[in-house]
Formats: sequence, C-alpha cells, structure tokens
Amino acid sequence: MWALVHARQVFDKMPDRDVAVWNAMLSGLSQSSDCAQAVEFFCSMQLLGGVEPNTVSLLNLFPSIHKLSSVRLCKCVHGYVTRRNFPNTVVNGLIDVYLKCKRTDIAYQVFELMQEPDDVSWGTLMAGFALNGCHYEVLELFDQIKNNNLNVNMVSVVSALSAAGETKDLVKGKMIHECVKKNKFDSDIRVSTPLITMYAKCGELKKAHDLFNSLSGKDMVAWSAVIAALTQSGYHEEAISLFCDMQRAGFKPSMVTVVGVLPAFAELCFKKLGKSVHCYSIRHDIVYDISVETSLVAMYAKFDDFTSAMIVFDRMFYKEVVAWNVLINRYAQIGEANLAIKMFCELQLTEVLTDPGTIVGVVSASAHLANLNLGTSIHGLVMKRGFESDCHVNNALIDMYSKSRSLSSAELLFGLTKNQDQVLWNVMIGAYMRNRYAQESINTFHQMKFEGFRPSLVTYVSTLPAVSYLAAIKEGTSLHAGIYRMGYISHTIVLNGLIDMYSKCGRVDLSEAVFRELKDKDDVSWNVMLAGYALNGRVDCAFGFFSHMQDNLVDVDPVSFLSLLSACRHAGLVKEGKHVFNLIKERHNIEPKLEHYACMVDLLGRAGLYDETLRLIESMQMEPDGGVWGGLLGACQMHGNVKLAELALDNLVRLEPRNQAHYVVLSSIYAQSGRWADARSLRLKMIESGVKKTPGWSWVNEKQDLSMLEG
Repeated sequence: MWALVHARQVFDKMPDRDVAVWNAMLSGLSQSSDCAQAVEFFCSMQLLGGVEPNTVSLLNLFPSIHKLSSVRLCKCVHGYVTRRNFPNTVVNGLIDVYLKCKRTDIAYQVFELMQEPDDVSWGTLMAGFALNGCHYEVLELFDQIKNNNLNVNMVSVVSALSAAGETKDLVKGKMIHECVKKNKFDSDIRVSTPLITMYAKCGELKKAHDLFNSLSGKDMVAWSAVIAALTQSGYHEEAISLFCDMQRAGFKPSMVTVVGVLPAFAELCFKKLGKSVHCYSIRHDIVYDISVETSLVAMYAKFDDFTSAMIVFDRMFYKEVVAWNVLINRYAQIGEANLAIKMFCELQLTEVLTDPGTIVGVVSASAHLANLNLGTSIHGLVMKRGFESDCHVNNALIDMYSKSRSLSSAELLFGLTKNQDQVLWNVMIGAYMRNRYAQESINTFHQMKFEGFRPSLVTYVSTLPAVSYLAAIKEGTSLHAGIYRMGYISHTIVLNGLIDMYSKCGRVDLSEAVFRELKDKDDVSWNVMLAGYALNGRVDCAFGFFSHMQDNLVDVDPVSFLSLLSACRHAGLVKEGKHVFNLIKERHNIEPKLEHYACMVDLLGRAGLYDETLRLIESMQMEPDGGVWGGLLGACQMHGNVKLAELALDNLVRLEPRNQAHYVVLSSIYAQSGRWADARSLRLKMIESGVKKTPGWSWVNEKQDLSMLEG
C-alpha cells in the first residue's frame, strides 16, 4: 500500500508523463483494493493529462471494472472501444469483463459483431459462459468451432469438457476427448485434469480412474479436482478413498482439497474424519479461508451439530450468502422453521444480499409453519429482487401456498409460470392431494403427460395417494402399468405406494402380490402391508403378518402397533386390543402415542366399557387430543350415552372449536334419546358460534368416470 502511495507521489511530480507512465500507474491502482480510484485515474488520463489511452490502458482498466461489477462502466468503455479501431485483444477483454459481470447476452453480441474472432475470442466466450452456468451454450459453441474447422485452444477444450461434465453428456465428452488427442493436449495436466473430472461426473469411474493412474507427475491440482468431481457426482466413498490415497502419496491437502472432500464427510456422516480435517485446517492455517469456513459450516449443519456450525459461522470475518443459506436451508429441512426464519431476519440486517437459495430455504420454513402472512411477505421480496423467474423459487412458493391452505394462489402461480418443468408439475400434483383435491391431482397428472412431460418416479409417488384416496382401482392399475413401462418397478418407494393403493381399493390380493415381488423391503413396506390387512378387516392375517415381521427381524415401531390396534378396533376384539396395547410399552419399551390411545378409547367405548375408557384417558401422560375425545364421542353415539357425550364435546369444542362434525354427532345423540329441545339448542349454538355444517359428498365410479355427489 505504501509503495503505491509513494509511486503516486513520484508520478504527480513528473513534469512529462507519456502513455507508458500513465499505464504503469493505472496498472498499480487496478491491482489495489481501491478499484474506483483506478477508474477515476483512467478518466483523468484523458481529461487532465491529454493522453489517449491505448490497448495496454484498457487491459489495465478491465480488472477494476470486473471488481466493481459495474455494467454501466462496461458500457461506457464499450462505446469508447467501438468508436476507435482497437485490436482483438481489447475486444476479447471487453467480452471477458461483460461475462464476469454476468451479462452473457451483451458479451455474445460483442462477439457476434467481431469481424474476425480468433481462437482467444472463442475461448474467452466459452470460458465465460461456463463460469455463468451456460453449459449447453458452451457445447454449441464448441460444435461451431469444429463445424467451421477453426483452431481450438486449451481454454476452449477445458470449457467444453467442463460443460460436458456438468450436463453429464458422455457422448459429447468422448467427442471432445478425441479432439484433445488429435491436438495432443492430453499430455498437458491443465487439460488432462478436467478430462478426468468430466468422466467422473458422467459416472465413468473406471475410465476416470484409468486416466488418473496414467497421469505422469500428478500435482495437487489434479488430486483436488478429481476428489471434488467425485464428491459433486455423489461418489462420496470414492472421493474419501482418493483423499486417503493422496496423503499416502505424500501430498498434504490444500485449501481446495479440503473444500472438495468436506461435503463427502457430511453426506456419509463421518463425524470423526470431518473433525480431524477441521483440526488439520487449523494447524495449517487454511481454516480462515472463506470457502473452507463455509464448507465446515455446511458439514456441521449436515451432522445436525449446530453448536459447532455456529462456532465456525460466528468466527467468520466475512459471511457470504452461501454460509447463511446453508444454515437457513438446513434448519428448514429438519423442521426448525422458527430458527430458519430467525437466521433470515438476521441476514436482512446485514449488507449481504439474499439470493434464490436463501429464498427457497425461508419459503420452505414458512410452508412448514403454514404461515400465509409470512409466505406472502417473502413472495413480495421475491418480486422486488426479481427472483420470480427462478424455477426453484417458483416451485417453493407454490408448495408454500398449498401447505398454507391457499390453493388458489398456488394455482395462479402455476398458471403464470412460462417454462413449466417436470418438478413444477410434481409440486402441483402434490399440492392438490395435500388439500384433498384428489381428482384434480389425477387430472394434473394426465395433463402433464398431455403436455409432453415424462412422468418421473416422484410423479408416480405423488399421484398414487390421490388414487388411494378415491379408491379408483382402474386408475390405479393404469398407474401400475405406467410404472412398469417406465422401469420404476424395482424402486421400493413406488412399490410401497402401490401396496397402499391396492389395500385402500379393497384389493388385498394385489397388495400381497406386489409385496411378494418387492425385493428390497424396508420398514415402510412391512407396515403398509400390515395396515392393508387392518384396513380391510383381515384380523387373523394382520396378527399372522405381525408375527412374520418379528420372525424376519423387522423393527416393529409405533406405526406397526397402530395397525394392529386398528384391526382389533374394526373387529371389536377388546381382549386382543388390550394385549397389543400392553405389548407396546411392556415388551417393546415404546411409549404409546396419542393415536394409540385414541384407538383404544374407540375400541373400549364401542364395547360399552365406559369406566375403563375414562380410567385410560385419566392415566394418559399427555393431554388428550381431538382424536381421543372424538373416539369417545363416537362410542357414545353407538350406545346413546348422553352424559359422556357432553363431556367429550366440551373438550372437543375447547380443542377444535371450528369442527362442526362434533356438534352434529351430539345433536344426533340427543335426537336418539328423544331430547329434541337439547338438539335444537345445540343447533342454535352452532349458528351463534359461526360453525357451519359441511355438506357430505361421495365419489361414484361409473364407466371409468368419477363423479361427485353432494348431500
């Protein structure tokens, strides 16, 4: 810094200053932290010094414009360059600075207007497009170079390899590899490293491994690049293995290596290894690099070790938005919505600008809370910041509105989206089902196919619950056929959905057939099949299947016992139900949940065992919810027990004041007992409270068409 000040003092005292002297001073200012001073100096060069800037002047100025990220300055210099006859070197620099300011559109226009773009021009444009994530455009530019028989340089090849890896286009990657060999670039470590990375990202691990082993003189860059590529492609164990090989080969991990391997530890939950690398970073003084700090925050957050994550985060000298996003998104993912929103509010008080990644996290938190006011406020911020065109933000907003019971807003956003992708259709299918619009969910599935979108695994998993809800067996068998055609029949998650669907359609035989075909059964598979037996009143099968689960060492959980209790409830098997309920805690050391108590209350109440039912409610360690009192109210309706029904309703009104069904049940009990005055009084109380009776409805399946009847 002092050297620059001294240089400026010497410069100011010089009587005669030619363009070379001005350029030397401009170069020093451009390399300093005060980029605005460099721009001001460039203007003074012309206005005060009367010196015409040359090629070197402009090349020295471009780094300052990039650091300032000023498109306005770019355009000013662009006009200056256009009015004068500068060589390709300057135009290439102008293209580069536009690209670094994220204006790929203007950069391409400048390139198109060049009379004779050279190989540097092509390379600069391709590298900039790759930097901005325009990978398909990079591959198109590479095709143009080849089709026009133009010379390729290393920058073009490296950019094309990077694009092929990011798009996982192995065919294109192999074509570029042939070009590399033809131009004899494969012996250069600067090309061979991205070549190996491309194969790794395309899933060709053997090819990547063979090329890596054939490298002579592997340097730290090569090791780090391949480790990072394996991590980014989801090959976490391979990345960690290579990380260990690198150290055995005598290389000490660099900052880039650490950033590349930490996500692998996070994904595999290798806490000890992650912490040891953290200690290594401290010992070798690379822990204070912002990329390392951000990666450490992400790793600890993935471990759900927020104490360690916040220690690293709080010590960061400068917190980039990525570090904030990591914490906000992780809090949202694990259901800590209030903490996610708290972090977002803290971020708003800083000078760090939010990006689409921030918005996705806080919108997800808002959806978890079903907080429509918060969600709409964030939507306003999205509009203000111009993020509404981001597909991830748009999908998150639609999901948030559907979870906040504002389906009309979700539909509106969906309709306004220009570039609807497969993910968006899946979100909308799930949104309808979440709000119990099952037929609309199925209709959206068919509309998606009509629009030319190929249903994904997620599409089928999202649509099956709608079919189950309507018990639409013909629609279900059609989905089953589609799942088979699309090659998803080996995926456990979708087969679990099929088992559930067939059970709810009353076709336990088909559920059993799917269950038998399922090779990789998980706990959900067993529980869904058990629930199917219970739902269809197959009590003997349910108990036999439960024994089969234990024989196969399946971990029985609260869901398993709930299915058994439901089977007992449907069949009125009080003795067996008591036995199952006692098993939950005594033999399996599982604390009964509210659902278990609700099931037992319903079972005992329907059997007329009211004293035992009340004792069970009084023995509960948690406060009875609407399910428990609702079970008692339903049992009272069966036996006409007015006194207990009134007790149940008092508690239900306190817990669920807007639920009209409870009033209707008690009114029916009054009517059964001939207490018409009480029935009328209760109806008046409903009206005074603003509670309205929801009309009943039924689905009628006639010739494959579903119709809804209200009543």
